[in-house]
Amino acid sequence: MDFTKLAELLFPDVDKTVEYYEELYKERNLPEGARVTRFAPSPTGYLHIGGLFSGLISKLTADVSGGAFYLRIEDTDKKREVEDGVSGIVKGLRDFGIDITEGVTGFNTEAGDYGPYTQSKRADVYHCVAKQLVLSGLAYPCFCTAEEVQAIRDEQEALGVLPGYYGKYAKCRELSYEEIEEKVKSGIPYVLRLRSPGTGEGKIIFDDMIKGKIEMPENIVDVVLLKTDGIPTYHFAHCCDDHFMRTTHVIRGDEWISSVPTHIQLFKSCGFKVPKYAHIAPIMKLDDGNKRKLSKRKDPEAAVEFYNEQGYPKESVLEYLYTLANSNFEDWRRANKDADLSQFPFNLKKMSVSGALFDLVKMNDVSKNVICVKDADWVLERTLKWAEEYDKDFFQLLSADKAKARAILNIDRENAKPRKDIAKWSDVPAYVAYFYNYEADYSVLPETINKEDAKAVLTEYKKVWNIDDDKDTWFQKMKDLCEPLGFTPNVKEYKANPDKFKGHIGDVSTIIRVAMTSRTNTPDLYEIMKILGVEEVNNRIDNMMATL
Repeated sequence: MDFTKLAELLFPDVDKTVEYYEELYKERNLPEGARVTRFAPSPTGYLHIGGLFSGLISKLTADVSGGAFYLRIEDTDKKREVEDGVSGIVKGLRDFGIDITEGVTGFNTEAGDYGPYTQSKRADVYHCVAKQLVLSGLAYPCFCTAEEVQAIRDEQEALGVLPGYYGKYAKCRELSYEEIEEKVKSGIPYVLRLRSPGTGEGKIIFDDMIKGKIEMPENIVDVVLLKTDGIPTYHFAHCCDDHFMRTTHVIRGDEWISSVPTHIQLFKSCGFKVPKYAHIAPIMKLDDGNKRKLSKRKDPEAAVEFYNEQGYPKESVLEYLYTLANSNFEDWRRANKDADLSQFPFNLKKMSVSGALFDLVKMNDVSKNVICVKDADWVLERTLKWAEEYDKDFFQLLSADKAKARAILNIDRENAKPRKDIAKWSDVPAYVAYFYNYEADYSVLPETINKEDAKAVLTEYKKVWNIDDDKDTWFQKMKDLCEPLGFTPNVKEYKANPDKFKGHIGDVSTIIRVAMTSRTNTPDLYEIMKILGVEEVNNRIDNMMATL
């Protein structure tokens, strides 16, 4: 076989060489040991939390080594593509702290020296490498129809042998140049296949940076490199792109482990250096006591957009993803309470081999811890931004008096033990509701407090309450009410002799709290009453007494 003639027959328009692209896409000028990683989704417009997690791991791997991270769009499967599916992916990454400085940066926009970063725009690269493989005798055209390929698979299935196009089943492998020329000139469609050097006896051994040492049978299948329309398969495109974009570490889901023998064989056949691999176990969820993958179909929290809609701050989402990423993160955070996440020494080898368990309850706890230490301006700004998009009426309500909104959100904040009531911005409307559209519900009053005693407390408290009192004076006036009304200002005294009193100071303050908020658990009551003001406080006391 004259491979030069065959290469010219199949690729008459390819006039560049692999050496040309080696020169065009030179090795990156990075420090020794720097890692180059990528996130390479399909443009479906949907970003799974697992995708965000994978992108984060890739970026952290690059960042901790002083390397480079880029976004590549793998759009060779046009059936899955949606119109402008890129923008949703880029937005999803950026919304949660993964800024794209290299690669695809938006719809039809890119940045960086190794582009195009969209596979459909890189046909010349793939065809050049494919031509080189034909010249080397490592690739050949296959004219088998889909029906013929299926018939081969059916035969293999009946025999119980490895399925695929290889060995005696590779009918086009040994076609002569004349046979190929005739078919090509006749316009018969064909794919380009790798002439696998695998014998079936060799093994592939590689050190996965998460899973450890893995040994697998070598690939013997003549995999498709280019489809009939000249578009590359994922396997071939990934090989060419990772080489010419100078990727050093391929980080992806562990569903791709079975493809590693094929990918390593492709790199070696092309004369390219094989990158390091790190395969991430899927994010799991407990369902009726059983672990399963977080599902796009079953779980709303699987979509990154869910976190925007619910109003989780990006800082909270990232903080939680770090707990899934490395087993030692939570210990690090306890020892470094105020440290920026970028200071965490992320390590691929400390990732879960079997899959991290996603827990929305824990996600909420993490988010509460993040939000509770932020100042009121930070909380208000982000609440307004969320409400402007997802709750217009609430946005108008807060915007009408931002000073009041800030004062409400500042209650029990910026102290040694801040309250942890807010996990996401969608919690805020209910959290502040009693300051605005107040609907009294006195049924929450504990059953241990009868209506007559509640009325008596409110009647006497209204006489002495003064908005200008400092907090100590305000509380002392409540305590002074206790003994004349049959309560004790001393909780310990009540617990020692409960039958001697109607209740204690906590019950007195609960009566007033319920009058103000229709809740038994709220932030600081003194601050609440200051914000409500004299007229509103008196109205609420009167309303509760009338209802009782």
